[in-house]
Amino acid sequence: MADDNKLSADVREAFGKGAARKLRAVGKIPAVIYGHGTDPQHVTLPGHETALLLRKSNVVVTLDIAGDKQLVLVKDVQKDPVRQVIEHVDLIVVRKGEKVTVDVPVHVEGESYPGTLVMLDHNTLTVEAEATHIPESLTVSVEGLEEGTQIHAGDVTLPSGTTLVTDPEALVIHITVPRASAADVADEAAVEQMAEASSMADAVEAEAEAAADSE
Repeated sequence: MADDNKLSADVREAFGKGAARKLRAVGKIPAVIYGHGTDPQHVTLPGHETALLLRKSNVVVTLDIAGDKQLVLVKDVQKDPVRQVIEHVDLIVVRKGEKVTVDVPVHVEGESYPGTLVMLDHNTLTVEAEATHIPESLTVSVEGLEEGTQIHAGDVTLPSGTTLVTDPEALVIHITVPRASAADVADEAAVEQMAEASSMADAVEAEAEAAADSE
């Protein structure tokens, strides 16, 4: 909830890569706020507190900008591909009661039938929800499900006030069993051939010994 997610932001007046590097060096994160027909507003966010909030998806934050309160939704987070350091954050203005379209992670819980595998075809589902009531995840139970079971987007239970945008027929999860690969089959056949050859060799040796004993 936005009431629990509060950050103090400073108006940013210096721009460019050099200015952004200096901000990150002192524990600040460059960000831009846009939406609702307003001009983009450039701000800086406290690095540590922001990183903690961004552990969750679709975070709604109440920003305090020089005493003015602004409700925003985290729309995009840009990270350094190697160090995974947050480089920039895009924020969109939202209003309480306003509905937004977001991608919500799918969380799988439970264990399917022994010997089966759970295949996740959609990691997220697109939904429409109130900006201040976006679900953190959508839980799908696979407890005891057997091979061949399929769960489609329309089968996923959504919180009250949340509407599915993804095609209801989209496959989210299916239950399968491991299939032997061609290499496994070849290895098994080779083992069987070796065992058969060994048995034949033993049989020939036994016959030879029997013939020698009879002489």
